[in-house]
Amino acid sequence: MGLMDDASRLAMPADGRSATGAGAHGVWPETPTGFSTRRVNRLRHDFHRHPLFQLPALQALAQKLSATGQCRFIHPGSTQGSAFSHEPTHPLGWSVAEVFARMEEPASWLALYNVETDPAYRDLLEGMVADLRPLIEPEQGAIYHVTGFMFLSAPPAVTPFHIDRENNFWLQLHGRKTLNVWQPGDDAVVAPAAVEEFIASGSLAGVKLREGARARSLQWDVGPGDGVFFPSTSPHMTCTEGGWARPGDGVAVSIGVNFYTDLTLHTARVFQFNRVARMLGLTPAPPGASAQRDAIKAPLGSVLARLRYRRRRPPYSC
Repeated sequence: MGLMDDASRLAMPADGRSATGAGAHGVWPETPTGFSTRRVNRLRHDFHRHPLFQLPALQALAQKLSATGQCRFIHPGSTQGSAFSHEPTHPLGWSVAEVFARMEEPASWLALYNVETDPAYRDLLEGMVADLRPLIEPEQGAIYHVTGFMFLSAPPAVTPFHIDRENNFWLQLHGRKTLNVWQPGDDAVVAPAAVEEFIASGSLAGVKLREGARARSLQWDVGPGDGVFFPSTSPHMTCTEGGWARPGDGVAVSIGVNFYTDLTLHTARVFQFNRVARMLGLTPAPPGASAQRDAIKAPLGSVLARLRYRRRRPPYSC
């Protein structure tokens, strides 16, 4: 499957922005003709101006989400190489109101999980995905289960190195961050066995920031209006430094708009098969190396995933 056809591309505004989406706000590829869901791509957006992404609205959202454990806090002293682990309570016992009152204090950090559980944010996320749907679905098929994860932090702060199962529209809303992201499938950065284990069990134990890996990444200093698309299992991490911060403007806010597709589900099934094959001493080819072999592996991987489901609820539904 290829990119959208020329007629569709010509129908887009000159800046690459789609005519569909969330009202007066949108997200679009920085270089529309070069966009591919198989690799990392730069995006542009104007959602940093949206009322629902301003700090008072985010504080109200956090107050709602705290009741269901959807506010998460990082361990003090975490680095980009630390385990990617969040806790549902603040390490100093602060309430959400206290967190926002002190949000500009150094190393403050708050994540809002699954913001789509709020109807207003669910509609907003669906509109964001709609903007790029004409570029995604021709390559990856139907889109499923759109979710949103927001990160608020004051410098110095980090989001540790990790991978996700979903595709990701990562948008910077306020402040500045340094984003490092790697192309998916780079075995020198994350070993295939570690990716397979993550897909199968949710464990990031084998996903570690390796010595020298940073040089293989794409590194960008991002600010409001900047964004990046990266495919499922693309390693990434962020760092917030303080050179840009001023009183009243000392909080960096970003959102990851995550979603599955027909292709991510198919690929997950291949990963499931490969994991078992590797446990048997084989060296399976990665997903995408052979469409014919993947077509055989995927149904078997789906069966293996269902067998795991009988023993425990899986973190990934195949």
